[in-house]
Amino acid sequence: MASSASSSSDSDTGGASPTASAAAFLARSSGPNLGSSMQSNGAGQNQEQGQSQDPAALACLSAAQNGESSSATGSHSNGLVSGASNGAAAGASTGSGPGAPSAVSASELGSLKKKKRLSQAEEDVIRLIGQHLHGLGLNQTVDLLMQESGCRLEHPSATKFRNHIMEGEWDKAENDLSELKALMHSPNAIVVSQTHTHSHTYWQRMKFLLLQQKYLEYLEDGKVLEALQVLRGELTPLKYNTDRIHVLSGYLMCSHADDLRAKAEWEGKGISSRSRLLDKLQTYLPPSVMLPPRRLHTLLRQAVELQRDRCLYHNTKLDNSLDSVSLLLDHVCSRKQFPCYTQQILTEHCNEVWFCKFSNDGTRLATGSKDTTVIVWQVDPDTHQLKLWRTLEGHAYGVSYLAWSPDDTYLIACGPDDCSELWLWNVQTGELRTKMSQSHEDSLTSVAWNPDGKRFVTGGQRGQFYQCDLDGNLLDSWEGVRVQCLWCLGDGRSVLASDTHQRIRGYNFEDLTDRNIVQEDHPIMSFTVSKNGRLALLNVATQGVHLWDLQDRVLVRKYQGVTQGFYTIHSCFGGHNEDFIASGSEGTQYFHFKLWELFCFVILFGLQSLLSFCPSLRSQSDSDLFSLSFSFSLSLSLSLSPENCSSMDS
Repeated sequence: MASSASSSSDSDTGGASPTASAAAFLARSSGPNLGSSMQSNGAGQNQEQGQSQDPAALACLSAAQNGESSSATGSHSNGLVSGASNGAAAGASTGSGPGAPSAVSASELGSLKKKKRLSQAEEDVIRLIGQHLHGLGLNQTVDLLMQESGCRLEHPSATKFRNHIMEGEWDKAENDLSELKALMHSPNAIVVSQTHTHSHTYWQRMKFLLLQQKYLEYLEDGKVLEALQVLRGELTPLKYNTDRIHVLSGYLMCSHADDLRAKAEWEGKGISSRSRLLDKLQTYLPPSVMLPPRRLHTLLRQAVELQRDRCLYHNTKLDNSLDSVSLLLDHVCSRKQFPCYTQQILTEHCNEVWFCKFSNDGTRLATGSKDTTVIVWQVDPDTHQLKLWRTLEGHAYGVSYLAWSPDDTYLIACGPDDCSELWLWNVQTGELRTKMSQSHEDSLTSVAWNPDGKRFVTGGQRGQFYQCDLDGNLLDSWEGVRVQCLWCLGDGRSVLASDTHQRIRGYNFEDLTDRNIVQEDHPIMSFTVSKNGRLALLNVATQGVHLWDLQDRVLVRKYQGVTQGFYTIHSCFGGHNEDFIASGSEGTQYFHFKLWELFCFVILFGLQSLLSFCPSLRSQSDSDLFSLSFSFSLSLSLSLSPENCSSMDS
């Protein structure tokens, strides 16, 4: 009876029954495990219930209820390769008649196996995910992932090595290290050289780090004799880093564990210090043996940094944490977030404005003019508006250059080429502290503060180059140097000076030595240096703006678009990370560049009779952009989204 019912059902299925066709399609598309589940469970129900329901419908119901769990269970328990073989066996057991829709042909089985083969990139991704999950403590998930994918997170020897280190079983870890030595010749190694000599050296380093941890833990536990044995019998015979061995021997005199941790700058025995040790050791092993520490996190951070670097308008403080960004969207900054709109026009000067400079804390702006005055403006922290705070008068030749002291207490004002004086003002009180002039034939047109705030250097194109104190007393001088622009480096000893020989030279007032740093083919009208002292931005006559690496002494970039003749134009670095460059031009244009881009991405128009230019962004507010023109006003450009822009200083 059961067989006749089954036969009848088969004939119906082989006909035009839509339900039976759907069951056959579902069984075939769901894989061998699902097909076998449909065959076994669906047929059994038909035998018990007879013809009360359509057999094909029962097959669909059975597949929905049982096939999915069967497939999942088989995959989790057996992994990729054995899962395929199980599927083939199930297909074979069901037969190939019309009543067995789960049967798979040999070609289909080959196609199934081919699909499940992972490429090298796919295996790498699985390993990266596994390492990340392991770091989160999801070890069972990692085991299941490796089992299903057929991949291996790391070499078995590396796994033993890791476990023995974290458990503090140092003798076993040393034996594991000997096993790993043979794997250090892998051509996939990142740090390790392929030569035997170098691999042996790296193996020595690894063993040294291992024994050092062992030695320190013995000392912390008060096992002085055991620590001494490690020092004499294991570390010293390595003949590696003898200077460090001498330092380690001094730790034997530590009276208690806290003293040891302080002197060794070591976290002490435990998971934290052992994890750090393991991170160091991992860098010497090929990634095929053991992945570098937190590799997925590193790749994600690099991807985020690359997107930020390529974003023309990105301008925030450096943040290596991934918590501050979304990994689900590409990084995009709008042009509206960049300062390119005029917010305020200042008209208090009654003649040409020649220079402007923000204080180092960004709370004040000083502007110098041909009208012989310096006006100090206060920046409102809420509205970002400038208000006249103090006027400094009496500069007979006008003011063409300004320099704030490092603590913003003093402000030095210089005049044009025919001016032999400079004025040192106490900005807080408005009093003139010093009016310095060495000779009426001098030309003091440029000045720079020493980082200590107690000295400054000044000079001009008539061959004067002086170092003075706050009272204007001459401390040192350099004869015959025709100075165009000055800058004091952060070491407190070196001074950079551009001269009439189309170069920038470094001068040391302590040992009275000098050396060539930059050599151009055309006159250097002005220059500024980045905060870290590495890069210099030059305005070169008839050439435009050039970027130099002062450490390597090479020309890095030539920025295109700026018109630079023989007038003095001041460019500047800007942004939280000094990723931007701003420069004026001998037209009515004002240019913004990304540091490593050749072409400008923002051009501002409408600056009249531009002859001397000083763009600037204040350091506290993230939005203020000042442009200086040779009209009778100072134009202030501000972003409409100040929270997303940053600081520049000229």
